[in-house]
Amino acid sequence: MEKLIFIVDDEQAISKLLSYWVKDRWKYNAETFSNGEDVLRNLNKKPDLVLLDIMLPGVNGIETLKRIKQIDENIPVIMLSAQGSIEVAVDSLRYGAYDYFTKPIDQQKLELSIKNAIKSYDLTKELQNLRENVKQEYSFENIISADGRMQDVFKLVSKVLTNDITVLIYGESGTGKELIARAIHYNGIRKDKPFVVVNCASIPRELLESELFGHEKGSFTGAHQRKLGKFELARGGTIFLDEVGELEMLLQAKLLRVIQQKEFERVGGTELIKTDVRIISATNRDLKHAVENKEFREDLFYRLNSFPIFVPPLRSRRGDILILAEHFIKKFSEKLGKEIKGFSKRALKIFYEYNWPGNVREVENTIERCIIITESDMIDVDDLPSHLRTAENSNSVEVTSSLFGDETIIPFEKLKEEAIRHALKVTGGNIVEAAKKLKLGRATIYRLMDKYQIENRI
Repeated sequence: MEKLIFIVDDEQAISKLLSYWVKDRWKYNAETFSNGEDVLRNLNKKPDLVLLDIMLPGVNGIETLKRIKQIDENIPVIMLSAQGSIEVAVDSLRYGAYDYFTKPIDQQKLELSIKNAIKSYDLTKELQNLRENVKQEYSFENIISADGRMQDVFKLVSKVLTNDITVLIYGESGTGKELIARAIHYNGIRKDKPFVVVNCASIPRELLESELFGHEKGSFTGAHQRKLGKFELARGGTIFLDEVGELEMLLQAKLLRVIQQKEFERVGGTELIKTDVRIISATNRDLKHAVENKEFREDLFYRLNSFPIFVPPLRSRRGDILILAEHFIKKFSEKLGKEIKGFSKRALKIFYEYNWPGNVREVENTIERCIIITESDMIDVDDLPSHLRTAENSNSVEVTSSLFGDETIIPFEKLKEEAIRHALKVTGGNIVEAAKKLKLGRATIYRLMDKYQIENRI
């Protein structure tokens, strides 16, 4: 896309010369203006750069610069002046000008400055787009769930977005703990700063201290130069300590000091380094039990556990299994260039009754595999992994024997309707209690009652 440069100068000869350079020699698009008011009215055209004279009729160049920066602080503005005053140059740069040139203008230097300014502006816009895309990707709307227990998780997450309290996320592997951590960061007050992940279980113990806190040159064999640790790289942002329960005692003590004192030393160093990061941790271990067994420091546990969030496993929120399956079928159908409509009835029953020990991650991987394998527009039993087809689940056997005959296939919508009717009957019409038993939100219960035309006359 061709770049657009605004030229603002009331001297017609200068304006024509600049327009000739910009359009004919440097091959940019250009629009000329003779005063500040006109250029301000046309900023909606999104220029990539403004060449702005200081001595303008009406609103002068410095005031025009201030107003441009109020509208869009990132638009690069190069100031032009016949005065050659140091004070004017300093004022220009202080109010956000990218560069300053005195007249007569050095053509080569101006061309180089324009190229660098536009390149910097392009990088800024690219970074803004990336941040916006990341924010959308990790918005709550993109965390797929209709289960009441997950809605409770989202409510807890919303409470920690506007503060820096330390959060500890519990849950089995694959439940989406990192996704929750990213949602906290990218929707919170540190969203424009780094989000740095450290998997405490995947990094060798002897390297983990250096990974967290960095090291000085020569501090150990192989340390050929200084290395910044994750706490330095995350400055101003969030550090996510995944599987924090795997930290050895020595590192637990050092982490405690970082939380309490907000400072640390690199491996082999003596300099105290101040840190300003938010700490979010995650674990699939029972840290209370680890504390009782002297495997985890009690004081660190209470520091990390200031605001605990538990992410329930997928088998305890079975309603999400089919929602997630539908989401991943759409995702991978688009990615792999296929048009998959869904599951056959038999495959759907197996998929729903499986306990999913790998949780959401296992569902995602399984759906991708099925879509790669299937040669039709429906995922059938033969497309499922063998462990799904042969899995024996006592809960599913019980459900199957009571609800599914050998030949009878009950539509899933009917199962949901009957589950709500039965819950209302058991709870004597107590919708709040029925919602708890079904592990759904009250709003979901009301919506489904309306959908299935269930009147609560019990």
